[in-house]
Amino acid sequence: MSFRKVVRQSKFRHVFGQPVKTEQCYDDIRVSRVTWDSTFCAVNPSFVAVIVEASGGGAFLVLPGAFLVLPLHKTGRIDKSYPTVCGHTGPVLDIEWCPHNDHVIASGSEDCTVMVWQIPEGGLVQPLTEPVVVLEGHSKRVGIIAWHPTARNVLLSAGCDNVVLIWNVGTAEELYRLEGLHPDLIYSVSWSRDGSRFCTACKDKSVRVIDPRRGVVVA
Repeated sequence: MSFRKVVRQSKFRHVFGQPVKTEQCYDDIRVSRVTWDSTFCAVNPSFVAVIVEASGGGAFLVLPGAFLVLPLHKTGRIDKSYPTVCGHTGPVLDIEWCPHNDHVIASGSEDCTVMVWQIPEGGLVQPLTEPVVVLEGHSKRVGIIAWHPTARNVLLSAGCDNVVLIWNVGTAEELYRLEGLHPDLIYSVSWSRDGSRFCTACKDKSVRVIDPRRGVVVA
């Protein structure tokens, strides 16, 4: 009598990971301690950005609206005086690199604004305080931002006012304002591959597929 194996053997059974060497890591970065549920970092082929708690000034001045941008090759211990992007007046909650330009990054903050920044070639050599564009339209803090995957200069933002805004970054104007679709806090947003729709996860335990052009919940 022959017996069939119930458990399939995994080809990863004897695969083991190896820790990266210390000199290949980013060390001594003071990651933000805000309670917002975010990844606090973003990466593209040229840079890695991390939301940090920055300090500076005469005695001890806290600049909460800051994040760090590092070239990918700049590993090792990061000096506390390394320049940051620090234009927000409240803690930064989310950051995302533009998929069409490796030197453009957007940030959302507790100060209810979205800012778009141009990072110089080679990274920062001094603090960056002047954004390229400031987008104002939310009445409460902005916790989610997401670039359109195919259309240039189109950015989505979602705030604690349960409103989703889609912006034309080039002209700093609202393309679509989607209100009344979410009765509670929006946790996450993701565009479809062609950018025709996006999906949201909400605190009311519902996932919604939304057509932004028509402003309706499709599913």
